Amino acid sequence: MSLLLIFLAGLAAGFINALAGGGSFLTFPSLIAAGLSPIAANATSTIALFPAQVATTFAYRDGLRKSLDDPRIDGHKLALISLVGGLFGAVLLLSTSEQVFAKLVPFLLLGATAVFAFGMVMPKQTDKHWLGPTGVLTAQVFVAIYGGYFGGGIGILMLAALTLYGLRDIVLMNSLKIALATLMNLTATVVFLFSGKIYWLEALVMAVGSIAGGFIGAHAGSRIKPLYVKIFVICIGLLLSLHFYQTL
Repeated sequence: MSLLLIFLAGLAAGFINALAGGGSFLTFPSLIAAGLSPIAANATSTIALFPAQVATTFAYRDGLRKSLDDPRIDGHKLALISLVGGLFGAVLLLSTSEQVFAKLVPFLLLGATAVFAFGMVMPKQTDKHWLGPTGVLTAQVFVAIYGGYFGGGIGILMLAALTLYGLRDIVLMNSLKIALATLMNLTATVVFLFSGKIYWLEALVMAVGSIAGGFIGAHAGSRIKPLYVKIFVICIGLLLSLHFYQTL
């Protein structure tokens, strides 16, 4: 029964990620419900969703090439920061005790939910450039560490930083965001592979579900408004934050 729950959570996460993002709001708690500790659930969820991230990055490869050719963006520095930050965040997670991380979970979920909600009202256009080249790189340092540690809402954080930096091309921004998130999770995945925290059967079942959900979401995207999916994700995030807070 727990494997069916994990598969369905992966399926729903892949579907949601294809439309709006926020799939980890489902995979992480489903693994805890299946009996995994919070750190094991976080590590297993990261590895389970990683193959779908790689596939999505490949699908956005044209936009990624465009971002790397854009003289305003130092894509190579952003990539390096994402790799190192994801590594540091993953090591930091494994250095956190289960008791401390369990107490952090409701606040991490609530913070990620708030960031996700912010993405719905984030200004798409602004005449002011709040971040310069150094500022956007510094912002990426913090996002990458957070991404390796927990990861909820990192896409919104990166879009916000790129918007404040003055970028306007949403295809370019999305492509860069997806690639950088994949790089964060690449190094986090490598760390988690040798951590002894991964539940491989659960990770495999969830990965299959997330890939299938991603294909379904890609085909259903034209018939479902992303706004509705985002509202659903926010409601789930708030309910889970409250649930985990009550279990403290």
